[in-house]
Amino acid sequence: MRGIIIVYALGLAIAWAGSQGSASYAGMPVFALCALLAFALQWLAFVPAYLKQTEKFYDLVGSITYTSCIVLALALSGSIDMRSLLLAICVLIWASRLGAFLFARIHKDGADDRFDKIKPNPVRFFMTWSLQGLWVLITAGAALAAIASDSDAPIGVLACVGVLLWVAGFAIEVIADHQKRVFRGRAGAGEFITEGLWARSRHPNYAGEILLWFGVALIALPALQGWAMATLVSPVFVYLLLSRVSGVPLLEKKADAKWGGQEEYEAYKARTPVLFPRLF
Repeated sequence: MRGIIIVYALGLAIAWAGSQGSASYAGMPVFALCALLAFALQWLAFVPAYLKQTEKFYDLVGSITYTSCIVLALALSGSIDMRSLLLAICVLIWASRLGAFLFARIHKDGADDRFDKIKPNPVRFFMTWSLQGLWVLITAGAALAAIASDSDAPIGVLACVGVLLWVAGFAIEVIADHQKRVFRGRAGAGEFITEGLWARSRHPNYAGEILLWFGVALIALPALQGWAMATLVSPVFVYLLLSRVSGVPLLEKKADAKWGGQEEYEAYKARTPVLFPRLF
């Protein structure tokens, strides 16, 4: 229960910070309404998910939440400028692609074993849905705050650099996922991939994910003011989440349990960086 309180306390803090300089609708900051929507969708999805004891549409709901929040911000912000359109396009393309990819993967695999011990416990399962709401709010926070902002800062060099980073990160993520899918189709789940981008990084898809969110933050930066600048924690949050919490550590532990001790695997680990490729 303490974990749930912390999640919603953080959610309230981000909602307050992101609402600074936000346009209003019916007396409420647009950013705050987006924050409410991010959690409300999780509450609605949790009920059938718990009753059916399934996690099959967890990732799909996450993608729908990103899309819904961005659309709501655009619809209620009053005026839509080029920066808002650019941010919306970046987030919507990413969310649609990743959501479809993860939804197809779990239906192919049949289940996500990370949820096996969580689903029977209503509090723990509700916690995972609450975390997803917080994940959406923090990750998309800079984009939402910029779209909802009443600032009219023109597009400049930072936005151009941000677009280049987003394109590079998105391309890396898509290519890495495709390469792994093709490899698994050919070699099966019993082998580990060491080709393509995976020869340069053990988790190139995560490297691309982090890079693209840094791009989004750069695009959003000139439109943010005051406490709304706190939403720039987005790419740092993505980095810490993937590299320290739920991404790399879990997959590395799983891989070590499966292939640890094998000479070829240990050699691959020794020569290949965990996340970002070496420049030299």
